Amino acid sequence: MSLTFFNACNSKQAYSNTATAENNSLDYVVDKFADTQVLRYKVPGFEDLSLQQKQLLFHLSEAALIGRDILYDQNCRYNLAIRRMLEQIFLDSKCDRNDRQFKELEIYLKRVWFANGIHHHYAEDKFTPGFSQDFLADRLQEIAGNTSGEASLTFLRKGQSLQQFIDEIFPVIFSPDVLAKRTVQSGDGDIILASANNYYAGGITQKEVEDFYEKQRQPDDLTPPSYGLNSRLVKEPDGRITEKTWKIGGLYSDAIEKIVEQLEKALPFAENQAQKAVIVKLIAFYRTGDLRTFDAYAILWLKDTASEIDFVNGFTETYGDPLGIKASWESTVNFINKEATKRTKIISDNAQWFEDHSPVDPRFKKTTVKGISAKVITVVMLGGDCYPSTPIGINLPNAEWIRRDHGSKSVTIENITEAYDQAALGNGFNDEFVRSDVEKELIEKYGFLADNLHTDLHECLGHGSGQILPGISPDTLKSYGATLEEARADLFGLYYIADPKLVELGVMPDSEAFKAEYYRFMMNGLITQLVRIEPGKDIEEAHMRNRQLIAKWVYEKGKTSNIPVVELIKSNQKTYVRINDYNALRNLFGKLLAEVQRIKSEGDYQAGKALVETYGVKVDQDIHAETLERYRKLNLSPYKGFVNPTMKLIRNDKGEAVDVTLDYSENYTQQMLRYSRDYSFLPTYNE
Repeated sequence: MSLTFFNACNSKQAYSNTATAENNSLDYVVDKFADTQVLRYKVPGFEDLSLQQKQLLFHLSEAALIGRDILYDQNCRYNLAIRRMLEQIFLDSKCDRNDRQFKELEIYLKRVWFANGIHHHYAEDKFTPGFSQDFLADRLQEIAGNTSGEASLTFLRKGQSLQQFIDEIFPVIFSPDVLAKRTVQSGDGDIILASANNYYAGGITQKEVEDFYEKQRQPDDLTPPSYGLNSRLVKEPDGRITEKTWKIGGLYSDAIEKIVEQLEKALPFAENQAQKAVIVKLIAFYRTGDLRTFDAYAILWLKDTASEIDFVNGFTETYGDPLGIKASWESTVNFINKEATKRTKIISDNAQWFEDHSPVDPRFKKTTVKGISAKVITVVMLGGDCYPSTPIGINLPNAEWIRRDHGSKSVTIENITEAYDQAALGNGFNDEFVRSDVEKELIEKYGFLADNLHTDLHECLGHGSGQILPGISPDTLKSYGATLEEARADLFGLYYIADPKLVELGVMPDSEAFKAEYYRFMMNGLITQLVRIEPGKDIEEAHMRNRQLIAKWVYEKGKTSNIPVVELIKSNQKTYVRINDYNALRNLFGKLLAEVQRIKSEGDYQAGKALVETYGVKVDQDIHAETLERYRKLNLSPYKGFVNPTMKLIRNDKGEAVDVTLDYSENYTQQMLRYSRDYSFLPTYNE
């Protein structure tokens, strides 16, 4: 697992609530609805790129947008039908746009766009519509009558009547018990049957999935492919279980063919032979679906460290699969931030020192760290599972044997963190939740740097550190694997951000700066991230579970001291975090890192499950209620995402490309409708 997400609940810097700060933040804010704020990011330095680089970015960006519908279908088999239905109502209905129920339908549609489906992108629960079944049925009848009848309704199955559609789809939208949760991550029940995602079809059980892939694994294979990464598992009428591979000629072929077209158009503009080889191998993977070819592509990609332009495109991360086997489709397109990369290069150049001095058992350390590279990037286009909600850091490839034999490549997306930071100016968050002026000053002085450094360490070294023992399958930890891997990477970053080595290397200004990140992390893990959880709900998302697991574990273990290492204190009826001993806190982070690495290295499923379930899942209801009330008064949105800039290829009178420009004027609704119009290549039902 390899993504780091920004905690959008937390302002990384403390600013006075001035008019200048408010006006600056408004430049980044595009829309706000439900629990979500949509921002725009800027792309500094784009104008300075060569025409060849811009044309390469253009075609890679087109490829990034084309895969959008794949993710919708992966998240739930009804997502494309519901999105297309809602969009047609939104565009064609003559209903009063100020009608309360129409406004609720618009909000619901915006949430579906943001989550790439009908389930919350973080909480995983299905959205509850604020409009009635009768209202939706009336709108459907209306748009059928406005045009040429049911034949004009693009979301119907072939031969399906509108009433049959209503009978099939309305329970999916309105019944709380139908496809209730996109991905169920824990519990003693069958997490495959309980999940609404579309990775497994036909009533396949968890045991059937585990048995199917266990038969494929070869115990003596030291370079195993990521079995099942790019396919849907289905049960045939005769009971046989088979795979439908996502490739040209297979499932999602219509979209993948268009992706490949753009990758082929990108080839003439490749910066060098290494980059060209990466694109050629990715095309070969899309054509064949062969996972050995995917591994070859991944190795070529991580070894290309000379190119200024870079991208991710394909079936990559497995967070959405309860068993961590199947990958969602995603894409990012970017170029290097040369100045900021000096920081990450220093860190990656010293990867062996960090590995050698890690507090984990020597059996679980890499004796030789290979191929660790890191850079800071400026993102140009986001797609699939990286859009609209995007990570701020990425570390790939995910295959353990590739990391072992070849290394990994990490990025920190600094123009995204900058957009978050600018949008948070003057929002009052730190005034409400940070305990005293001492901590506020720490965050104001060091917060942005410390947070980016933690991301650097998390992605570059954390995910790339350690090793699993021979014979241990990377899937052994099952549904807990993602949470534990994120905890391992976070703990690695937390332990080392306080190390004097960072000051010695010149990437940390002094020995006090790490305290800003320690305070922010503990405040977030124990209190402020709870604004993302509905009352009475457990924590489901892997990154959130990871943060609470770490914070609660060190909080509980630190109570054994005469003076608790970390306290939750009350002042004016409000709960705050107080850190009494920062050095002792670092030691606790180190102890937990050692244990999490042991669990991963040995494949200790029971210990991993106990750690996550004990510390990462359940919510303190009193603190939760208080935090929700305090946050509500700030009128902030706990979730944030982005619109992309509009990229335009400029041609002269002869049809020759002369420039590529970026336009930032498109709003959220305009962009989503345009993407649905211009980048929808899949049928409504992909079965």
